[in-house]
Amino acid sequence: MSDQTNTAPQQSGMSWRARAFMILLVVIAVTVIWSTNKLLTERFTDATRSRAEVRLALYSGNILSELQRNQIVPQLLARDPTLIGALNSGDFTQSSQRLIEYRDEIGALGLMLMDSDGRTVASTDRSQIGSTHRGQPYFVEAQRSSDTVFSTNTLESGGRVFAYSRKIETGGDTIGVIVVEVDLKKFEAAWAGFADAVVVADSEGIILLSTEARWRNKTEEEALATRSVPSAIQRALRVTADWAALPVDAYLSGQGVMRQETRVGFQGWRLTSFTTFAGVRERVNSVLALEIMGFAILMALVFYLVSRKARSRLRFFQAESAELRQLNMALQREIAEREKAEAHLEVAEQTIQQSSKLAALGEMSAAVSHELNQPLAAMKTYLAGAKLLLQRRRSDEALSSFQRIDDLIERMGAITRQLKSYARKGGDAVEPIDVRHSVSSALAMMEPQLRRREIAIAASLPRDPVMIEADKIRLEQVLINLLRNALDATKATKDPEVKVLVSVGNDVVVTVRDNGGGIEDLDSLFEPFYTTKAPGDGTGLGLAISSGIVNDLGGRLTARNGQTGGAVFEISLPLATGVSQAAE
Repeated sequence: MSDQTNTAPQQSGMSWRARAFMILLVVIAVTVIWSTNKLLTERFTDATRSRAEVRLALYSGNILSELQRNQIVPQLLARDPTLIGALNSGDFTQSSQRLIEYRDEIGALGLMLMDSDGRTVASTDRSQIGSTHRGQPYFVEAQRSSDTVFSTNTLESGGRVFAYSRKIETGGDTIGVIVVEVDLKKFEAAWAGFADAVVVADSEGIILLSTEARWRNKTEEEALATRSVPSAIQRALRVTADWAALPVDAYLSGQGVMRQETRVGFQGWRLTSFTTFAGVRERVNSVLALEIMGFAILMALVFYLVSRKARSRLRFFQAESAELRQLNMALQREIAEREKAEAHLEVAEQTIQQSSKLAALGEMSAAVSHELNQPLAAMKTYLAGAKLLLQRRRSDEALSSFQRIDDLIERMGAITRQLKSYARKGGDAVEPIDVRHSVSSALAMMEPQLRRREIAIAASLPRDPVMIEADKIRLEQVLINLLRNALDATKATKDPEVKVLVSVGNDVVVTVRDNGGGIEDLDSLFEPFYTTKAPGDGTGLGLAISSGIVNDLGGRLTARNGQTGGAVFEISLPLATGVSQAAE
């Protein structure tokens, strides 16, 4: 007993000393790592900033050199006897070849010679010959000035044309204008090979050149507002206004950037570069990783020394491990039995899946009948009307009914093809369509049922066209399904009413609202084969197919209960590309 009593305090003292040493080691490690991180971050940041300044000066010098090199060219060409003689004589057979030779010698992007009316009479790009540029800035400003002028022109594609121009005079009269296009796009291609984000803006802050194409022709604020933020540099552009505002280790995670700006020395142009801190962080982290590894080795040695004192307890654990081995063997036998049961369960599940497939085949057969009943009912009504019209010798109106029947037959063929949309993607017939026409067509299809039921239909459509890119047949199929569901939902309503509303915002929203009993289970509404109708009245595939069609068209079909009762279905679809760009 005395031995055990003496041993316990000794072990307790050793444990306390080990803990104190471990705490001291952790404090030392944190202090050293923090000091190293601060020192190396400052040093590597200064080196990164210096390299960024050198690159910024190089970029600015290259742009200025290219502009100055091309500035003298219009002055020389304006005195060229061959070009002056061609303008005076009207013989331009050799002028384009002359301009091509000049372009190859000076390395310009393109040369263009225009007469006094702004018509292109010679060009390095022969497709431009005969085009009129009377209203272009480089022609108008050259006519007004007696010196070489520089202008920028924005193309319909969003690109920029940088050009020097100068008028050609003979005897004090202007006989033409020579234009030299400067190739500044090559700098964007060169900048794309570096990790920096580079922007060149004019005196008004409009971006002329950029490594990001979507930033061109916008201010820096507008460019960042219209562009998503997928990278560290672009995230930092939103929060970084000036390099001086950032601390030395702005973002320890490598998301910060340094922003530097310089003047190009040409018409107030400014060159801005954004350099990420990711490289600095990687270099600092590599050194910190070595330090952490060293401290980890020291801590491992301490743990090893402490663990030696625990070997005396190993014998006790060995006795317990024997019992655990026996329990493990029993557990393995139980696992083997469970695996055998799971194998039997898998076979049973395969059998159930095969049965489900056969059931789904039967349901799909019923779905064909579900989708074709409406066109068949409408065809019957139109045939009866055509018969009466023929008896009354109103053949023109009867031909209109036959045309509608032909359209319905075509629709039936399209519906049988579109029933596969639940199993595979469609959308091969996507084209710009007016949503108002689709709504009107769907209401016309449902006209016979609406007359029989005496349901109040209220349709609110915009005055102007609402254009989207969609499959007309599939969109009308969705609208007819929603209208049919609205009719079924109002069977027990005293004064049935269905409203169709088309609204335009960022997207086009088509709303179908009824005053029926509402929706009981919104979570299961769009699941295949879910239906609240009596057996034989519905298969439960209408809304599932409609939701799949809307998803294929890039939209979304949602449902909710109205505040005053009834169900509300909303189809949200994006505007056509041309319409959305015009809105922006």
